[in-house]
Amino acid sequence: MRTSGRARALAAALVVAGLLAGGCSSDPSGAPTASSSDSAAGATPLEPLPAAVPAALAPYYAQRLAWQPCDSGFECTAFRVPLDYDHPGDGDLTLAAARAAAEPAGSGSGSSASPSGAVPPSASQGPRLGSLLLNPGGPGGSAIEYLEAAARTYDRGVRARYDLVGLDPRGVGRSNPVSCLSGDRMDAYTAVGLPPGDQRGIDALIAADKEFAEGCRKQAGAALGHLSTVEGARDMDVLRALLGDEKLNYVGKSYGTFLGATYAGLFPSRVGRLVLDGAMDPALDSVTGNRVQAGGFETAWAAFAKDCAQREDCPLGRTEQQVGEQLTALLAGVRTASLPTSTDGGRRLTGSQATTGVIRAMYADVLWPKLRTALTDAKAGDGTGLLKLSDDYYGRKTDGSYPNLMFANTAVNCLDLPAPFGGPEDVRQAVPEFERVSPHFGRDMAWMALACTYWPVRATGTAHTIRAAGAAPIVVIGTTRDPATPYAWARSLAGQLESGRLLTFDGDGHTAYGRHSTCVDGAVNRFLLTGEAPEQGKRCDR
Repeated sequence: MRTSGRARALAAALVVAGLLAGGCSSDPSGAPTASSSDSAAGATPLEPLPAAVPAALAPYYAQRLAWQPCDSGFECTAFRVPLDYDHPGDGDLTLAAARAAAEPAGSGSGSSASPSGAVPPSASQGPRLGSLLLNPGGPGGSAIEYLEAAARTYDRGVRARYDLVGLDPRGVGRSNPVSCLSGDRMDAYTAVGLPPGDQRGIDALIAADKEFAEGCRKQAGAALGHLSTVEGARDMDVLRALLGDEKLNYVGKSYGTFLGATYAGLFPSRVGRLVLDGAMDPALDSVTGNRVQAGGFETAWAAFAKDCAQREDCPLGRTEQQVGEQLTALLAGVRTASLPTSTDGGRRLTGSQATTGVIRAMYADVLWPKLRTALTDAKAGDGTGLLKLSDDYYGRKTDGSYPNLMFANTAVNCLDLPAPFGGPEDVRQAVPEFERVSPHFGRDMAWMALACTYWPVRATGTAHTIRAAGAAPIVVIGTTRDPATPYAWARSLAGQLESGRLLTFDGDGHTAYGRHSTCVDGAVNRFLLTGEAPEQGKRCDR
C-alpha cells in the first residue's frame, strides 16, 4: 500500500502492465525494463553509505538485545536508534521488534515444506540461516502484528532455518507510533465529500486535511520530521547487526519493497536474500505515482466487472460496460444523497466512503463476493456493506477507534516525496489525465492527493533510482493485475537493480507470495533456503 494522501492503499501504491503512456514495454518475455515511467530517466540514483559504521553510530551498533516472552509464544525486544542520523547526539527513538524463533524441522504447524517438490527436502534441514525480517507494507503496517498473524503460515522449511523477525518501523505500531486525530474526528475525515463539487466542498476538504496535519504536528513533535524510508532502512541495519547477522535477509510486501530496496541501495554489500513482493518504483514523482495508482485500481475494477457480469448475483448488469456504467451512476447517487446504514451511531455512507469501499475490495478477489452483496444493498438504499469495507480499508475498529496505520502512512509519504500538488488549481489541471487512466476512480484519487500540500514538515526525499551495485540477487515479484502496486513498477524496479530478478504472477490481487500460487511460493522458498534465485523473467499463474 502506498498512497500520498487521504487514501492509504493497504500495504502499497500504483499500477498495471502497460496501462499508461510511459508504462512498461509490451515485451512478452517478462524481462525487466529500465522504468515504468519516463521520470526515471532523470531521477537521481540513490548513493550507498560508507561500508564502515561511523564512530558516532558505534554505540547503537554495540547494544545487546534483551528478548522477553510476549504475545502468545513470541519474544519481544527494544533497542535505540538516533532520532536524526546526521546528528546522533540530538535524541533517540526506541524501536520495538518481535521474533518467532526457528522451529526445528518436524515441529510446529503450518504449511507443508514445499509445493510440488520445488525445494529439495534437504534444503529444509541444516543449520540455522539467521534472521528473516518481514515487513507487510503501508507505510504504517505493523511488522510485529504481521509476524504474529503470518509466522505459522510460512513454509515449514523456512521456519525451520530462520528466526522470523518483525520490526515496527519508527512511527509505526509499537515504535513511537504517530497519532493525529481521535476516532470521531477520523470518522469525519473519512466522510468528507470526494470529489468536491464546488468551492464549499473544496474548502471542506482543505480544512479536513489541515486538521489532520495539525493533529499530527501537535502529537508527534520533532519525530514527525524523522519518519522517512531512508531512516527506516538505516534502523533495519542497526537491528541486523544486533541480531548478529552479517547480511540482511528480508521479505517485504508492497511499501515494504520500497523499504527493502532502499536498504539495498544504502547497504549493497550487506544484502543477503531479499524478496520484494508487490514492488514499488522509487523513480516516480508523487504526481505520477498517484496517477498510475488510479490506473491500477481501474485495471483491477475491469477484472472485477468482467467477473461480475458473468454471475447471477451481479447487481450492476450483464456486460462489463453495464457494470461500469451502473457503478458510476450508483456512486453519483451516493454523492448526492448519503445512504443510511445499520452501523453503530447511525453513521451514513458518503460518496467518498462508497468509493473507498469499492477500492478496498480490489485488493483481493476473495472480497469480490462481499462487494457484490454490498453493491446490491446499496442499490436498495442500504450503505452498510460499503461502509464496512471502507472502515476495513482505514482499519477502523468496532469501538470507533483507528490504529496508527493511516497516520504513519501519511507521515512517511509526505516526507519521502514533495507534495504532488501546490493547491486546488493544480488538482483541477491534473484531473483530466487522472480520469483518462481511471474513469471510475481518477477524479477522487486526484483530490485525495492534496493532503501533503498542507503537511507541517518539509519533504526530505525525492524520486530516485536504486541500483544497489554489487548486491546479491534480489527477487522482485510483480502481479499483473495488482491494484495498488503495478506490475509496471515491478518491471521498473527489477530493471533498476543491478542484481534484480523479476518473478511475474499472472493474476489478481495485491502481492503474490503466500497468497495465490504454488509456483511463486516454490520459487521464493527455494531462494530463501538455497540462495538460488528464479531465472530472469520467470512467470507463474495459478
